[in-house]
Amino acid sequence: MTAPRVGLVGGGPWATMVHAPMLASSDAVELAGVWARRPEAAAELAGAHGVTAFASFEALLDAVDAVAFAVPPAVQADLGVVAASAGKSLLLEKPIAADLDGAQRLADASQEAGVGTQVLLTWRYASAVRSFLADVAGGDWLGGRGVFLGGAQLGGPFATPWRLERGPLLDLGPHVVDLLDAALGPVVEVRASGDLLGWVGLLLTHESGAVSDVALCALMEPAAGRTTVEVHSRARSAAVDVATALDGDVFATVAAELARTAVGEPHPLDVGRGLHLQRVLADAEAQLRD
Repeated sequence: MTAPRVGLVGGGPWATMVHAPMLASSDAVELAGVWARRPEAAAELAGAHGVTAFASFEALLDAVDAVAFAVPPAVQADLGVVAASAGKSLLLEKPIAADLDGAQRLADASQEAGVGTQVLLTWRYASAVRSFLADVAGGDWLGGRGVFLGGAQLGGPFATPWRLERGPLLDLGPHVVDLLDAALGPVVEVRASGDLLGWVGLLLTHESGAVSDVALCALMEPAAGRTTVEVHSRARSAAVDVATALDGDVFATVAAELARTAVGEPHPLDVGRGLHLQRVLADAEAQLRD
């Protein structure tokens, strides 16, 4: 099978540190080129990997089979609709949009076009996380807990405007809610408390009847960071420390699975998954803003 040609959209830190090296080093896909809203960023990143810097988004779409996005959520939602309508498969960042309306438009466009979609929920591509989920599948769990304490709001390359304006909920929340949802069953209700730009607490009710709680904060120094998820039943407990689970194979797995997504194989972490998470987080954010 010929490796699908993937165009990268974005020229910021995440595109430079993750997406471009991931796509360029993979045997499963071919990095065909880069387009960014800042031409100089696209030229620099494309030059570093020996690929084309496209002059326009439309030119990139004409040359590729799939598009990988490394841009702010609002931009991703708008450009993703255009790419899906052009018949291109999508590798999407989380959250898939800045708001629920944008997420719904993106999901609708992808479904109408019949294109493959895949969301880069990084934790879920780690072999240790997948082993954890296989271990807890079908268990009679009473509840669980998830924690993501990081430092994106303190400064550095990931202190981007949307993260500073929206806090940890949209940035860190998708990872934790997704993993608890996968372990305990679909989330059907959320209650939120705390400070939108500080410490956010979520209480999740799952379709299974299990209840879990989530702690999110992006104001932590590195030594205070923590990323763990645990579930509990009457008989046992199970946990995964995501900080140690994210090994060097994670992004190779993303690229290998993108190759299959690009030729129409359904992926469990598709745009529908992203839309489900966006609904939960939008409900939580509305409660915090009230």
